[in-house]
Amino acid sequence: MSLDKSTLKRVAYLARIKIDNSEIDKMTEELNNIMKWVEKLNEVDIEDVQPMTGVSSMTLREREDKVTDGGLEDKILSNAPEKIDGSFTVPKVIE
Repeated sequence: MSLDKSTLKRVAYLARIKIDNSEIDKMTEELNNIMKWVEKLNEVDIEDVQPMTGVSSMTLREREDKVTDGGLEDKILSNAPEKIDGSFTVPKVIE
């Protein structure tokens, strides 16, 4: 597949990209080189390559969803310089 100047202008218009007339020849050549490289991917032999596994076909292990406080309140608050009613106390920052 190869792009001509009119196709390049149309693609640029659809993509809302402004291309100066002085850049059209260079851009056409660059895009044609990219298209040639992409076409080379069709030459790769993928006959014996297995498809990659996606996460959509896998079942995730689930655990029981239960809420706990951890039972470590005293240990956690032991590091606090100041505490009130089981919570950290910090100085007011915004007036």
